Amino acid sequence: MNIAIASGKGGTGKTTIAVNLALSLDDVQLFDCDVEGPNCNLFLGYSPERIEDVNILLPVIDKNKCDFCGKCADFCQFNAVAVVPGDVMVFPTLCHGCGGCSIVCPGDAINEEKRSIGTIEKSKAENGDLELYQGLLNIGEPMASPVIKDLKNHIDKNKTTIIDAPPGSACPVIAALEDVDYCILVTEPTPFGFHDLLIAIGLVRELEIPLGVIINRCDMGDSRVEDFCNSENIPVLMNIPYDRNIAHLYSKGIPFVKKMPEWKEEFEQMFKSIQSINKLR
Repeated sequence: MNIAIASGKGGTGKTTIAVNLALSLDDVQLFDCDVEGPNCNLFLGYSPERIEDVNILLPVIDKNKCDFCGKCADFCQFNAVAVVPGDVMVFPTLCHGCGGCSIVCPGDAINEEKRSIGTIEKSKAENGDLELYQGLLNIGEPMASPVIKDLKNHIDKNKTTIIDAPPGSACPVIAALEDVDYCILVTEPTPFGFHDLLIAIGLVRELEIPLGVIINRCDMGDSRVEDFCNSENIPVLMNIPYDRNIAHLYSKGIPFVKKMPEWKEEFEQMFKSIQSINKLR
């Protein structure tokens, strides 16, 4: 079963939930898909090893064959290719590696070469119960989605998989949510939290993924999140209070289920309820 942990905004506790849930289960994979700033391992302290580069294909123009007709530039909706009198320019960071320019070129003047935009790393717990995979987008690269898609190719369908999605509701989030069985949206009971939760709910519903909500720091705001979820028949899977012990452990990079076993039982029970929901689909 693949469960994504997402949020409409940053800072809600999404990674905290993903790590603590993964540590509460047996034989699990945790995928850190927040590839612009992966931080699950800050709480795990594993030793990640680089297992592959993530590449996209970049067009290379053979100017001896090119007649500067401009069909490649006309085709590219991302403006990664520009044709001017007597020259062709390629802008690597705009290129999405689709290969369309080489297909439409009538003079067979475009070849493609690999360009690395990120890496995939793997590590695991000493007892082998938890595997961590993380993607890391190269500094300055604008496209996270190809790294996320390559990262998810390592999902073992025979294991429970927890996916820590990027925050927000843009393309990287959609790439992380693709083909998941269930999505947990982590929010906070504040005006900003509620506003961005509504956007995230709309996205997840558009993708037709069953969802539930965790309200973090539930006693620091108002009841509008819970009232909305009740009115929309969205299950509130867990309420986590603003607890000084949890905050203290977080500040030291310690997952709170390691020191507060009662929360491990809460996460285990939540996972069982999600499994029950998934079986009813």
